[in-house]
Amino acid sequence: MSAVGQLPGHTGGVPGREECRRLLESHGVPPHIRRHSEQVARVTLRLGEALGAAGFPLDLDRLEAAALLHDIAKADCLGGRQDHAREGGARLRALGYPEVAALVERHVDLGAWEPAGEVTEAEVLNYADKRVRHEEVVTLGERFQDLLERYGKDRPAAQARIRDNWRIMEELEAKLFARLPFGPDAL
Repeated sequence: MSAVGQLPGHTGGVPGREECRRLLESHGVPPHIRRHSEQVARVTLRLGEALGAAGFPLDLDRLEAAALLHDIAKADCLGGRQDHAREGGARLRALGYPEVAALVERHVDLGAWEPAGEVTEAEVLNYADKRVRHEEVVTLGERFQDLLERYGKDRPAAQARIRDNWRIMEELEAKLFARLPFGPDAL
C-alpha cells in the first residue's frame, strides 16, 4: 500500500468493481458479507438506472462502489460498540474515496433527507440495503421483522430505533417509486 493506504493501481475518484472486490478482500470481509454487498449493488444499480431514465441523474459508478463497499467494516465491528457505517466511511476516506465514504456513512442511518425533495444517491443506497436480507431481496416488512428479531430482542430502545427507521424507509420507498414506472415488488 502507498503512503495514503491505497492499493496498487489506485487512481483516485471512485473505485471500479474489481478494485472494490480487492478492497473487500484486503479488509478481510467474509464471503457472506461480500455476497450481500453484491446483491445490494444489483438492487442499487436497478434503482439508479430506472431513476436516471426517469430524469434523476445519479452517478451509477459511485453508487455501485458504495453498494459494494458499504459493509467493508461490518465484520470488524460485530459484537462491539463501533458503528460499522461510520468506521467504513473512515476507512474509505483514508483510502482516498471521500465521495464513496459519504454514501457508506449514511447506509444505516440516512440522517436528514427531504421526503418531497430530489432523489439522492444516499437515499438509493440506504433503501437498497434495507431491501436485502443476507443475499435475498425481500420486502421492507420482512427485512425489518428480521432486524427486530436479531437486534431488538429484549432491547426496547433498539426496537424503537428499528421501528422509527422502518417508518422512514416506508416514506422513502413511496418517494422513490412515485418516480418510477414499476413498484417495489419488481426489484
